[in-house]
Amino acid sequence: MNTLGSDGQAPGAAGPLSGLRVIEMDALGPVPHAAMILADAGAAVVRVVRSGGPPDTGTHPLLRGRRTVALNLKSEDGREAVLALLEESDVLLEGFRPGVMERLGLGPADCAARNPGLIYGRMTGWGQTGPLADRAGHDINYISLTGALHAIGEAHRAPIVPLNLVGDYGGGSMLLLVGVLSALWERERTGQGQVVDAAMVDGVLSLQQLIWDLRSNGLWNEDRQSNQLDGGAPFYRTYPCSDGRWVAVGALEPQFYRLLIEGLGLAGEELPEQLDEASWPALAERIASVFATQPRDHWAETFADVDACVTPVLSYDEVRGHPHVAARAGLIEVDGVVQAAPVPRFSGYPTPR
Repeated sequence: MNTLGSDGQAPGAAGPLSGLRVIEMDALGPVPHAAMILADAGAAVVRVVRSGGPPDTGTHPLLRGRRTVALNLKSEDGREAVLALLEESDVLLEGFRPGVMERLGLGPADCAARNPGLIYGRMTGWGQTGPLADRAGHDINYISLTGALHAIGEAHRAPIVPLNLVGDYGGGSMLLLVGVLSALWERERTGQGQVVDAAMVDGVLSLQQLIWDLRSNGLWNEDRQSNQLDGGAPFYRTYPCSDGRWVAVGALEPQFYRLLIEGLGLAGEELPEQLDEASWPALAERIASVFATQPRDHWAETFADVDACVTPVLSYDEVRGHPHVAARAGLIEVDGVVQAAPVPRFSGYPTPR
């Protein structure tokens, strides 16, 4: 068993969740991300991995800040070891398909019998119930069945996969964390634990509530890249520059749009009205023609001190050197490995861990 996390810190170090004890059943995607955030906030997290697998010699910032114990979960000794850990724990996080933990003798009823106050966090793609509950899937599948994937990309071209940020993390780990922390709050009043059914398909639907709102008011079109927030608006999209790099424009409000037009030197031209959707293609073409005359960093400097909501599109290699990211220490380096710093920040713990 490791006594230190991969960041060199003792698991459960100072933070608002100091004293919270979490068991993380080894899984992919949202579960380790959620466990990392809890550990970053001070929780003592023990990660249970299956014994007998190949040794892991890599460096994984995603797994920082917790102890790891290898157990044979199909043996009685392994099962008993997990239950013994849970007797002294507050939260269990697991990301297996429905029924797997029950077959291991570690289902909610088994665990509640040993610890009635346990918060049992279940993370799946499709949920614990429903026609697809037992089916395999990945981020791309969960966002495809919820409309999100349909809305991302250029018109008349294939939808663009937005990494695995929307399903796994936005709709997955964040929903799991909200559920677990909500259940912990209720336990303060009742003393009773409960099961949290966090499904990525549910989380992605919730993330899109603004889109459902716009649709209900006739303000969202089904066609890709035809709306204000999907790249259809010329004032909310990306543009290529003369050096082949890109800028991002988010000048939604009229005051920001005015500064965009001024910064591009177009204030004296007769341009279509900002919200005239029929003229968006022509307006986008004119704006693109100006951005294409200079390299990206020229435009980054031009708009650096202007509230036009124009920013450079940075590569991963460039992110750390950006003055704002550097000033907030948004990326840190531990043993030569660059990784995201713990977030959010707490006034009660001003010294970075």
